[in-house]
Amino acid sequence: MTGSERGQTMTQVDTGGTAQGDVDTADSGRGDADPGDTGTRHTGARTGPWKRGRVLAAAALLLGLFLLLHASIPNRVGNLGSLVETFLPWFGLFIPVLLAGALLRRSVPALVALLLPAVVWLNLFGGLLTDKSHPGGDLTVVSHNVGADNPDAAGTARALAASGADVLALEELDPAARRTYEKELATSYPHHTVLGTVGVWSRLPLSDTRPVDVAMDAGPLGDAKPADVKLEYNRGLRTTVATDHGPLAVYVAHLGSVRVNPRAGLSSGQRDAGAQSLGRAVDAERNERVVLLGDLNGTLDDRAYAGITSRMRSAQEAAGDGFGFTWPAAFPVVRIDQILVRGVEPESSWPLPATGSDHLPVAARVSW
Repeated sequence: MTGSERGQTMTQVDTGGTAQGDVDTADSGRGDADPGDTGTRHTGARTGPWKRGRVLAAAALLLGLFLLLHASIPNRVGNLGSLVETFLPWFGLFIPVLLAGALLRRSVPALVALLLPAVVWLNLFGGLLTDKSHPGGDLTVVSHNVGADNPDAAGTARALAASGADVLALEELDPAARRTYEKELATSYPHHTVLGTVGVWSRLPLSDTRPVDVAMDAGPLGDAKPADVKLEYNRGLRTTVATDHGPLAVYVAHLGSVRVNPRAGLSSGQRDAGAQSLGRAVDAERNERVVLLGDLNGTLDDRAYAGITSRMRSAQEAAGDGFGFTWPAAFPVVRIDQILVRGVEPESSWPLPATGSDHLPVAARVSW
């Protein structure tokens, strides 16, 4: 073997040794991969079903506390509490959204946390999801804000007459449209009374009709207005219906409107004052049987109506089927048209089909 051949052989041996060393090193690296595998298993444990979705769980708890403590939300800034309570049932839509997220993340804490808002929402509104109506009843009452801009007053009047109401309360009566309603309803309702923009049509005799102050003219300027001027736009009345079971006091009211804007929040001062005034009037009523009908421009979850709801029951909550939303008529999202009772038993309550108004009519059957 020549020197050059011996050199080539040594080079091959060295190269082979180096290659083998590389292989050993690689094998050794794979052999040392167990600690890395253990680390991966630890990471999986940290993101297991009991540790995933902590943000979702926190959101669910906050939603539950929000629903539970909604009455504690202050009204000092923009009437935030009343604004929240107006749309309170709709906050329940966050529950299925959070549920979908919890299932997608397979998060046990989020699923457990969702029990709080679900239970609170069902406690607040679950009773409205079932049909509580009963057959029968002695008297059917209907209330409708007919709308001052209603393009079909005659059609609205005919639809209301076809509802079978024994007592029909109308709000937002335009002076020009009033004659149309009187003409169209005369055959079905021989008795009626109108004070300003509210009125009652009845199959039964009416008596002792008088205006009810709903605080549309509060303060010195209101006090200075003559009574006949105030009567032109009066928005509340009280009358007595002579039924076979005795007198029934009927109140009709159209409370002040509310406005919502980003800066001021919910502007409801006049409405709130009207609700308080109406509550005092109902509280002073000596007749043990009372029905309140009207557009109250707010939901009964709103704390502004505590003076009324503490003395009367909602026919829809007691004997309705569902939320009975009434406004806007094209796609109702809130119930601001109400029927409340005291001393009589609501048997059923329901919204009627849309008319030319932006409100849906509401109806209820009551018994003695």
